[in-house]
Amino acid sequence: MARSGRVAVIGAGFYGSTTAQRLAEYDIFDTVVLTDIIEGKPEGLALDMNQSRPVEGFETRVVGQTTGQDGSGYDAIAGADIVIITAGLPRKPGMSRMDLIETNAGIVRQVSENVARHAPDTVVIVVSNPLDEMTALTQIATGFPRHRVLGQAGMLDTARFTNFVAEQLDVPVGSVRTLTLGSHGDTMVPVPSACTVDGKPLADVMDQAKIDELVDRTRNGGAEVVALLKSGSAYYAPSAAAARMARAVAQDSGDVLPVCAWVDGEYGISGVYLGVTAELGAAGVRKVVETDLTADELAALAEAAEAVRAKQADVQQL
Repeated sequence: MARSGRVAVIGAGFYGSTTAQRLAEYDIFDTVVLTDIIEGKPEGLALDMNQSRPVEGFETRVVGQTTGQDGSGYDAIAGADIVIITAGLPRKPGMSRMDLIETNAGIVRQVSENVARHAPDTVVIVVSNPLDEMTALTQIATGFPRHRVLGQAGMLDTARFTNFVAEQLDVPVGSVRTLTLGSHGDTMVPVPSACTVDGKPLADVMDQAKIDELVDRTRNGGAEVVALLKSGSAYYAPSAAAARMARAVAQDSGDVLPVCAWVDGEYGISGVYLGVTAELGAAGVRKVVETDLTADELAALAEAAEAVRAKQADVQQL
């Protein structure tokens, strides 16, 4: 198998380390770099992952590097084609994603500035919360073209919606197609009109009350996990989503995926990072791909855009 390229994951918590593991096990990269500010943690995790290579049969090498507040250690990400930013504090039970904004803004800004310094040509995938705002902040802090900075949210929210529908109907997840747009939060816009089960519209196999219940559960999917864990937040499904986006970029695939991308005229909305479907390639977002929406879904998407626009404007000062 041909391997090429270098991908870096910033932050070696559960989310970051699991993302690095998934990327390594794809066996398509030469190197996966994992960094963290906790001394020795990324090096130890990288050593452990590398020792799994003979068992799992992959050759991609994982490199761990401790970084400092002064920017030391970031030279390890030089030459990275893709950087995934997972750095930041996770939610605790009862917290919203927005409760993290000030603390995580400082962390994400510092990381972004170092990414721009050491990997100026990279594509950045942001997963730090609050997602929409941190994606906007990363673009501001790096100064990168907007198409090279995108966020992971819609992949995860869509996966949650798909799983809930499949479990409710007791059907394989592969037979279900769902979609969520909008923000990664209270103004998330699940799109039932675009959802199918074995090719049939969701509304034909599930009553509206149950659809509404699953939409609400999807919107609060992260909080449900946090409440059960008591400490920390979700990372298995989120890491799968982030890694899948990185693979689409690395392979210049043209896959159309739900992501947080810059919207400039699509759906009649402009000047904001928002959850939409977009075609991904080596340069990041090739284009936003509009989906047919009902009038109510379109109105909800416009409402989401205005809600995140105000918060994204605020992060410029953080």
